[in-house]
Amino acid sequence: KMGNTESNAYQNHVSRFLPEEQSDIDGVFDTLSGSSGAAGTKNGKSTKKTVTLAALQARQSAYTREPLPEQMTVRLYNGMRSIDLTGKSSGLSEQISKEQFVIFMSNLLKGNADEKISIIMRMISKTEGPVKGKQIQEFTEDLIMSVVHVLSYRKELKGWNLENTRDSASGVKALASQLLSELKLADATKPGSPQLMEVNFDQSVIEDWVYRVPQISVFLSVVIRQGLHVLHSLPDQTKDILNLVPGCKGIRGRGVVSLFDIPSIIYINSHLPAELQHKWQLLFSSRLHGESFSQLCGHIVNKGPCIVILKDLDGYIFGGFASHSWEVKPQFQGDNRCFLFSVSPSLAVYTYTGYNDHYMYLNHGQQTMPNGLGMGGQHGYFGLWIDSDYGKGHSKAKPRCTTYNSPQLSAKEDFTLDAMEVWAVGDLPESTGTKGKKSILDVDPETQALLEMAGKSRQSEGLREPIEEDDDND
Repeated sequence: KMGNTESNAYQNHVSRFLPEEQSDIDGVFDTLSGSSGAAGTKNGKSTKKTVTLAALQARQSAYTREPLPEQMTVRLYNGMRSIDLTGKSSGLSEQISKEQFVIFMSNLLKGNADEKISIIMRMISKTEGPVKGKQIQEFTEDLIMSVVHVLSYRKELKGWNLENTRDSASGVKALASQLLSELKLADATKPGSPQLMEVNFDQSVIEDWVYRVPQISVFLSVVIRQGLHVLHSLPDQTKDILNLVPGCKGIRGRGVVSLFDIPSIIYINSHLPAELQHKWQLLFSSRLHGESFSQLCGHIVNKGPCIVILKDLDGYIFGGFASHSWEVKPQFQGDNRCFLFSVSPSLAVYTYTGYNDHYMYLNHGQQTMPNGLGMGGQHGYFGLWIDSDYGKGHSKAKPRCTTYNSPQLSAKEDFTLDAMEVWAVGDLPESTGTKGKKSILDVDPETQALLEMAGKSRQSEGLREPIEEDDDND
């Protein structure tokens, strides 16, 4: 029999799981340890069975394409074997016991930052003591890459896929840099990226980081649940995984590659109001709908909250979230939930400062006021501006945009537009009328935009892409 203290601690960990979760974890352990069925798991005999790195790797390679990249399997193994069972700390064993396996699952899936940290430290580095910035960076990149890989492998990308989005490799690096920028040294200073690599970080700093950057825990949970296929089918108590990736409508089968990559979708989505995180729908793409400002207006007006994203000719990708339906009028609109963001070369979100209420602006066909789409700053000096003379824009923020504290988002202050997309987020407003019935105005967005300008708003608005409506999110 196990010593009492040990069995108590072990029982505490087991008791965090519902009965069906316990049997799921038992089943995965039995498969990995090569035992047949769940016989004997209840009477303590199963604690003799162990799991090796080879068994974890074999489970991965039993699939035609591996659910998890090799380096993440090794990291999970190092995390499992780092769990010190009372009185057994005579060096790390190569074999992972049932208790270690369960405590690993309990700490990473149900624990707090304090319980996760020693495991995460071992996943970052096999050796004791402080870890270098470079090691944390490699761990973070591996973690994000594994999330993208496993969600794609398990077909959990909800209508997105690696073919209809930008290459994820640069997105993985950009998101890792963004999360690492939250690492604070003991004196609360943040090291710059090149210096970061050689700095030593001790456990307390990394614990603070894991506590303040929720994505780390969420990503680990996804990698364990979907990668090792444990608790993946049981009702998920954690809402954060549910809306990690929003459902995607409007892009499938249209031969368009979005300006977004999977890591940037995950990151930008996490900054949206919670009630809008479940679905994105493509309203406008310059590659599909042409390069015309009135086409743009026709596709995005009165469609509820939206994300605008664009790419300049220098390859910079950036945009903004509009918290309200766009309306054509010569006044500022929106509220303090709006934000600007950058996707490439770096990934960042810039939220309102309280300095003014110049959140969003859309105007067309007026003599006296500027015509175009803008967010933040002021007329002539927007944080983000697309001119109604489609194709020209600016991001003037010297040194920062007053509304959002964003820097210049484009490569040059005045830029030329290469491509643009607008995504409705959340459910389309009720007023969009009956499903799939296209009105003549829908067929001709220019007419609609002209009506908007004349101040004649419309009572109903047929849905844009009826072909999409019956789609299931894969």
